Amino acid sequence: MRVFIARLAGVPVFDPAGDQIGRIRDVVVAIAGTAPPRVHGLVVEVQPRRRVFLPITRVRAIEPGAVVFSGQINMRRFEQRATENLVIAEMLDLRVEVGGERVTVLDLAMEESKGSEWLVTKVAVIGNPPGVGLRRRGTTRIVDWADVRGFGAVQKDQGAANLLVAFESMRAADLAGALHELPDKRRVEVAAALDDERLADVLEELPERDQIGILSRLAPERAADVLEEMNPDDAADLLQDLPAEQAEALMALMEPEEAAPIRRLLIYPENTAGGMMTSEPVVLPPNSTVAEALAHIRQGDLTPAVAAQVYVARPPVETPTGRFLGLAHFQRLLREPPSTLLGSVLDTSLDPIRPDFTLGQVTSYLATYNLVAAPVVDEAGRLVGAVTVDDVLDHLLPEDWREPDSVPGAGRG
Repeated sequence: MRVFIARLAGVPVFDPAGDQIGRIRDVVVAIAGTAPPRVHGLVVEVQPRRRVFLPITRVRAIEPGAVVFSGQINMRRFEQRATENLVIAEMLDLRVEVGGERVTVLDLAMEESKGSEWLVTKVAVIGNPPGVGLRRRGTTRIVDWADVRGFGAVQKDQGAANLLVAFESMRAADLAGALHELPDKRRVEVAAALDDERLADVLEELPERDQIGILSRLAPERAADVLEEMNPDDAADLLQDLPAEQAEALMALMEPEEAAPIRRLLIYPENTAGGMMTSEPVVLPPNSTVAEALAHIRQGDLTPAVAAQVYVARPPVETPTGRFLGLAHFQRLLREPPSTLLGSVLDTSLDPIRPDFTLGQVTSYLATYNLVAAPVVDEAGRLVGAVTVDDVLDHLLPEDWREPDSVPGAGRG
């Protein structure tokens, strides 16, 4: 049976009892000269965002949409050995040579040989017509491993197009985990190949040092464009971690209307309601209808916590708004006729929180009233933002919580 490895990315992995324990993130091989590389095993991501090693000898079946293994899986964190290569992370997009022609690696295929050993036997490559750029697609073909030269060479600019194809169905948090595991050079190449919106989503899920490393390697104009696509609160958190001169230079390159909410957030201490809030909750005037409110919270780019309620204020409805009037919970909106005005369904029983509320005060407020979000209102009675439960968790968890789980004895036997 021949299995193309890039197609395994994200495939669920099941234990002998039929329970899903994780998803495939890569395949580990050992390259030794021109002989077909031996497959050592699979890198499987289990929760919470920990990568473990599954020996290929324990794989019982590789089926469309599922991999089943026998025995038990070692839950120690995977550590790559010096003699090993990761097919998806390191070998896709390499420029290699086949019969004197320079081609790009699209995928690699592994096959089971006698004795239950798996080998990488085929390479899918694509050539480019002479004199044209890489954007022009050439001929795609599958060749024997022995016919390919150049896998061992270090390449200055490997590109990332085919790696991103393997990762395209990943959620932003999972792609962030995959980027974190890449070598620094490869991580920057992949990040640079993402479009601004996708990269912004991924940066929001990365540890601080990865965020800074990627942003600092982008051209300033591109970095400013990515910051514009980030949620203002996440962009503000990232800019706070940069040297003040660099942060100010990036904000100067941003569109003024995009930089303005970030500048407002930066005036608040980090562990206060003002410092952790989002400045872009769903805000509508009191003469809007329930139907209009439901249409707004259906937007796919809103997180569940932000979409949990609609804040009602006098115009202007961009933060800082006119006078804050109250909020409408989405459950209440579902119970009302579509033509009902928001002004008649407001919850005014809760006092909003102030920008200077501490993390402890905000946490206690959300827990006391069983809320997933709360309005933040300044002394003038204007809505300036909303604190959501995910904002609070980001600040309650240890600073390194986005790092892959590390346990004593990490590695594999």
